[in-house]
Amino acid sequence: MKEPLEIVLVEDDPSFLRVMEFSLKKEGFSVTSFPDGEKALPYLVNNKAALFITDLAMPKVGGMELLRKLSGQGVKVTPIVITAYGTVETAVEAMKLGAFDYLTKPFSPEELVLVVRQALKMRALVSENQSLKEQLAEKFRPENFVASSAAMEKVFAWIAKAAGSTANALVAGESGTGKELVARALHFHSPRSSGPFVAINCAAIPENLLEAELFGFARGAFTGAVRDREGKFEEADGGTLFLDEIGELPLEMQAKLLRVLEDKKVGRLGGKGEVTVDFRLVASTNRKLEKLVEEREFREDLYYRLNVLSVNLPPLRERREDIPMLVAHFFKKLGAPFVRQAPEALKLLQAYPFFGNVRELENICEQILVFRKSEEIGPNELPEKVRNYRPEKSGLFFEPPEEGLDLEELEQELIRFALDKFGGNQTKAAQYLGITRPTLLYRLEKYGIEKTQ
Repeated sequence: MKEPLEIVLVEDDPSFLRVMEFSLKKEGFSVTSFPDGEKALPYLVNNKAALFITDLAMPKVGGMELLRKLSGQGVKVTPIVITAYGTVETAVEAMKLGAFDYLTKPFSPEELVLVVRQALKMRALVSENQSLKEQLAEKFRPENFVASSAAMEKVFAWIAKAAGSTANALVAGESGTGKELVARALHFHSPRSSGPFVAINCAAIPENLLEAELFGFARGAFTGAVRDREGKFEEADGGTLFLDEIGELPLEMQAKLLRVLEDKKVGRLGGKGEVTVDFRLVASTNRKLEKLVEEREFREDLYYRLNVLSVNLPPLRERREDIPMLVAHFFKKLGAPFVRQAPEALKLLQAYPFFGNVRELENICEQILVFRKSEEIGPNELPEKVRNYRPEKSGLFFEPPEEGLDLEELEQELIRFALDKFGGNQTKAAQYLGITRPTLLYRLEKYGIEKTQ
């Protein structure tokens, strides 16, 4: 049987104390009483009471001093204060010290019980919220991510360093590589972890609705705006705002986002004035933002605002050694932890390119479990596209001659081709070849190729 919740009463009026004791015990609460704060303090420090009710005006240690001492010692117990004066100043000061509510003498037993039940309900909600946050923080610890490859170890090391910063972060990678998981890990291990994590997919919201979603709106701002609503910028205040697929953000909205990042102020659509917001921005993209900047589809100034801390998530085909571990993880998640994986089946899975990355692998695992015929997953249980996959080529973008080739000669030809393609523009030629401009200049000098070519 569950033990009754303990409530500590601190009141110097003996008759009033007895009335409160009787009222609360009648409701099934366990009650411990003290005539002043001096006697109550060590008990509250050393025992786990659900909440305590204290008079403010008492000899020796008064209620306000008791609140200060408990707060200073980090005691987590919900206070309710009693005052004979009911002044706003007293109530505000008590609330600042953590009081849930205050009661003004004289009050009825029914009023006392009502406030106590409300305080206990709020205490339970706060405790549940804290427990959920702790579970989320544990879930998004980098060491709990399902991966052991060197490529992902670098990502984990980046998360560990970047989480402690308040700088904007950019997470790049193909769809399905886990960009939102990284964003959540950054949040739950940051100084802002007690604040909200607000996510919005820039590609999923129509352009005409995106501004209202981000900035919020005032009642009557447009047809259907029947009440005031805060936007994602305000919602993320004190926490982290995750803008998924930011490369899809329209140019006009990019300019407005840049202004918010610079001014830290937002104004609701149709509203008056602006409010200050404080959030950390984490953005993700599956597109090359540098290329979008070059093509004038993404603002260069916004790109540099976002790209303070950046990481590239490797596609699954570049960390194939993680596939067996991921398969086991998904089988367990889907309720089949004891299903065995035949080596031949794993070999086929590791050969498959997974253009949908980890998300595609999870879908395939679910499909396998639905249609499996035994406790061991063999090649025949794999989807046809995995079972019958064959690489089209050896991986080269051209067919090498049988007699062999001269590597340096090939390199010269590629450099000349790139320069011709871009009319002698060395910067664009270097980008096309995937090297830096100084590296290209070095190669031009090495091979005696005219720089003006």
